[in-house]
Amino acid sequence: MLFTGGDVFVDGKFQKTNIRIDQGRIISLAPDLAVGEEVTDVSGYSIFPGFIDVHTHLREPGFFYKETIKSGSYSAARGGYTTVFSMPNLDPCPDTPAHLAVQRDIIDRDAVIRVIPYGTITKGEKGEELSDMEEIAEHVCAFSDDGRGVQNEEIMEEAMKKAKALGKVICAHCEDNSLLRGGYIHDGAYAASHGHRGICSESEWKQIDRDVALAEKIGCAYHVCHVSTKESVEIIRKAKKRGVDVTCETAPHYLTLDENDLQEEGRFKMNPPLRSAEDRLALIEGIKDGTIDMIATDHAPHSQEEKSKGLEKSLMGVVGLETAFPILYTELIKKNVVSLERILEMMTTAPARRFGLKSGIAVGSQADFCAYDLKEKYVIDPDDFLSKGRSTPFAGRTVFGKNKLTVFNGKIVWQDK
Repeated sequence: MLFTGGDVFVDGKFQKTNIRIDQGRIISLAPDLAVGEEVTDVSGYSIFPGFIDVHTHLREPGFFYKETIKSGSYSAARGGYTTVFSMPNLDPCPDTPAHLAVQRDIIDRDAVIRVIPYGTITKGEKGEELSDMEEIAEHVCAFSDDGRGVQNEEIMEEAMKKAKALGKVICAHCEDNSLLRGGYIHDGAYAASHGHRGICSESEWKQIDRDVALAEKIGCAYHVCHVSTKESVEIIRKAKKRGVDVTCETAPHYLTLDENDLQEEGRFKMNPPLRSAEDRLALIEGIKDGTIDMIATDHAPHSQEEKSKGLEKSLMGVVGLETAFPILYTELIKKNVVSLERILEMMTTAPARRFGLKSGIAVGSQADFCAYDLKEKYVIDPDDFLSKGRSTPFAGRTVFGKNKLTVFNGKIVWQDK
């Protein structure tokens, strides 16, 4: 196969070149054209390495009415992703080899891109007893109890020791349950003026502070999920300066929205919640100075019924695989807040480096890439999503940047018709 005419992102810069593929790998990057090949013209498009999402809820097994590995991986491919990490809050959750095998079988059968499962930190994500970490380590990207913070410090310390011995990362959903007090949006001005119960920022950063100290003591590789507060950013910034092996992620909605954008609809409800404008600016500064390493979607689909009950009663979680890059491009890159190169690093090379994967367009590498038309302008319409989830705070938003095709392992797995 030959892809011709695109502006290809190679070694940190763009060059106009052709991509020739054979048996799933890139065999040349050169402005030539051979007769008799299957040619795809990508002129006018920007060719990026396939995006990597380290935080995706595919909901299967157990909750296939919300999403399936098939629908979720197609949604990811449409957004330009060629690798996603599947979060473990499933039924059964991947805490034993047998439970993990249920998910792996579905992945092998239905996934159209690379899907790598997490293993849980604790049995049943109950925070009481460690999962079969040694037995499942070979088949998981890392360990996480996402959706729940590990409340017991001794359990987390034991998990970090085991993860270190296994050469794996602990990925923590940081949330101190004792500080939640029934809250469901940020404990800020909007909650106060609209009579809502708030979630304080301390519920996030206090547990990050605890875990960073443990990681420093043990020498474990530690990753913080969906950072949302200015205090969290500062704790991680200081930890990195001390040499702690810590990385973190945030999501597009925390970078482009805050509590001032809230509406009385379930599509604005996620965990952690949209914080203050000050928090949002601190996250952007954290991207600029390297404190925040990567951008993940926290794609978390629910049924329409589950998301139709307003801010108080709706379940937490929004979808993001099909909107992540267009939102980032429109709100941050086009407005010269963050460079395109920095966003691409956070969505490709940074997650690959942290979790031991390969990323990039180069001769000899697996052919995983996407082709974006950065000039195409359109309105986000959830009814058009390939994901079963429809709940997004960006519904009706005008954006630039549309993915035209995604190639995984040398094959076109999604193409805009």
